[in-house]
Amino acid sequence: MTEKNIKLVIEYDGTGYCGWQSQDGPKTVQDEIINAVEKTTGERVKLIGAGRTDTGVHALGQVANFRIDHRLEPHRYRDAINYYLPDDIRIKNSTEVDLDFNARRHALHKRYRYLVGLERSALYSHRRWELVRDVNFPLLKQAAALVVGEHDFSPFCVVASRKEDNRCRIEAASWHKIGPLLVFEIRGNRFLHSMIRSLVGAMVNLATLPRDNNKQNLTLEGFGDMLKFATSERVVFTAPAQGLYLVSVTYNRG
Repeated sequence: MTEKNIKLVIEYDGTGYCGWQSQDGPKTVQDEIINAVEKTTGERVKLIGAGRTDTGVHALGQVANFRIDHRLEPHRYRDAINYYLPDDIRIKNSTEVDLDFNARRHALHKRYRYLVGLERSALYSHRRWELVRDVNFPLLKQAAALVVGEHDFSPFCVVASRKEDNRCRIEAASWHKIGPLLVFEIRGNRFLHSMIRSLVGAMVNLATLPRDNNKQNLTLEGFGDMLKFATSERVVFTAPAQGLYLVSVTYNRG
C-alpha cells in the first residue's frame, strides 16, 4: 500500500463542542473526527484543519486533511467516517490530494457568515444571535463597506492572541436582509481570534439604540477610525458565538 493524503470537507453544528481544536478534556470536533477515523482504519491520524472555530461556532465547509497508508479508497472515507460520527458532524466529501497539501497552510481565502435574528425562534436560537431591537440597516451596510481592504485588525482581536502582524486583507464584506434575518458575509485571506464576532458586535452596536440611555453607542466615524488607526485597546462589542459559520475555504490546489 502507498500513503495517501485525504482531504475532507466538513459540516458541523458547534453547539455541543468546545470548538474545533483538540484539547485535554473538553469535547471538540477535531477529536470526534480523529476518533472516527481510528474506528474506521485502526490508525490514529494527525488531522490538520483549515482554521480553528471557537466554542459554539458552526461550519458549513470546514476543510481538513490527514495522511494515511490504508487500502480504503479515498471517496469511501466520507461514508465510513460518517458511520462513527455523531449526527451534528458530517463529512460532506472526501478526496485524495497531493501528499504535500496542507489544509491550513495552503488556504487562500476563507468565507464566513453571521446570522442575526430580529425575532425569537423556538428552533433557531442556538444557530443565530437573536436581537429583538430596531436596527438601522443602511448604517450596517455603510459599516461593512469600511471593512473591505487591508487593515490592522488588532482592536478586533483577543489581546492574548495577537500576532506580530495583525493585518488582514478583506476582499468582500456585506449585510443582507431576508425578512426578519440579517446576514453578514465576509471573505478574506486570514482572520484573527474573535475578529468576525467583534466586527459584528461593533457594527450592530453603532446601528442600534443603546439600551442604557447613559451609554454612548459607537459611531460610524469611530468604527472607521478603529480600522484606519489601530490601537492596543480591544473593541468590547463581541457578538455571540452561535451566529457564526465557516462557510467555505478556497484553494488553488487540492
